[in-house]
Amino acid sequence: MASGLWQYQQKGSSKLPVASSQQPIAIQKMKNFAIIGVGGYIAPRHLKAIKDTGNNLVSAYDKNDSVGIMDSYFPKAAFFTEQELFDRHNTKLRDNGTNIDYVTVCTPNYLHDAHTRYGLRLGADVICEKPLVLNPWNIDALQKVEERQGHKVNTILQLRLHDKIVALKKKVEEGPKDKIYDIDLTYITSRGNWYYASWKGDINKSGGIATNIGVHFYDMLSWIFGDVTKNIVHVASHDRVAGYLELKRARVRYFLSINADTLPPNAVEGEKRTYRTIMIDGEEFEFSQGFTELHTKSYENILAGHGFGLEDARRCIDIVYEIRNAKPIGLVGDYHPMAKLPLSGHPFGWK
Repeated sequence: MASGLWQYQQKGSSKLPVASSQQPIAIQKMKNFAIIGVGGYIAPRHLKAIKDTGNNLVSAYDKNDSVGIMDSYFPKAAFFTEQELFDRHNTKLRDNGTNIDYVTVCTPNYLHDAHTRYGLRLGADVICEKPLVLNPWNIDALQKVEERQGHKVNTILQLRLHDKIVALKKKVEEGPKDKIYDIDLTYITSRGNWYYASWKGDINKSGGIATNIGVHFYDMLSWIFGDVTKNIVHVASHDRVAGYLELKRARVRYFLSINADTLPPNAVEGEKRTYRTIMIDGEEFEFSQGFTELHTKSYENILAGHGFGLEDARRCIDIVYEIRNAKPIGLVGDYHPMAKLPLSGHPFGWK
């Protein structure tokens, strides 16, 4: 459904879009977008969301030029492989009366902070992929830029918009207030050796496994079950992390991995190399479907003024920062069963 056909209302803290035929339809003026990192893995979801919400991409930047995907969405958008030329073009558009309303940031994690600042200084609101930043103090600094420029930073926390996750949050909120849930999170998304040669394999650029593939899960769990009271790491290496989170209303054991050798036997059908499961009090919480439109839903919320901002992202950024800087304690205490799997050496022999 195109943006502008939704009526929005607040439902507690879930910020959900609600379609309504009872109320007058608000027609939204087309917005102009610029995107940084259009050649990246996640960029097509943003291109689709911009298109699906009835808006326009006027400029794009990526240092790599394998961006043929733009032909499927915005073939007339200007494209640059140099930041300086991209900035000059955007500034000329603005000076000639064509405002850029939003800058979308899809660059490597360590550049999110800098590119978000660029968007704000350009005079636009920003939509930044997760993780918003790598360090908690980056949020504090961005808040100052937001205030100074008078524009907003939105981040993509799309699991908060998944129907089954919203229903789970409602169930927990309406359930016994003193109940503590026992949760096992397992997420294995296999990656080849290319991963380690890319920025994703550099912990200083990606933030490591917990940040790069787990931040949205930590956000979802803390959104539902509350603040963190304990954060313990049992195992951490180049290809996995396992630990224990104690939340206000849950005890969470987690195992995240990019190593295909950690996939459970017979757990993955065909050629699929991803395994994801959340067990809550011994029962599997199934939410494997319904992901394809979550970026578009995120954009609809943002365009209606209900996007997730800097403070919404703070808790998950705190969690992954603490995990990244924690000293693993080994197989002690309440650890995820898969933490016992034998560690593998780095494919390039690096430490």
